[in-house]
Amino acid sequence: MASTTLPVSLDDVRAAAERLNGVAARTPLLRMPLGDDLYVKPESLQRTGSFKFRGAYNALSSTPRDRL
Repeated sequence: MASTTLPVSLDDVRAAAERLNGVAARTPLLRMPLGDDLYVKPESLQRTGSFKFRGAYNALSSTPRDRL
């Protein structure tokens, strides 16, 4: 049987969301006209123009200063 343990917990996600609050742009979920179940997140609206801003900011802001 496969393991169901996730490397990231719900508490991790909530902590990251709190760190990003007011820093990352809140991007909308857009419904595409190609079908009823096709949605996209325009992460290109982030300051850096990519989704990587959230992960990079979260990693740096949660790293102790003496480890930077």
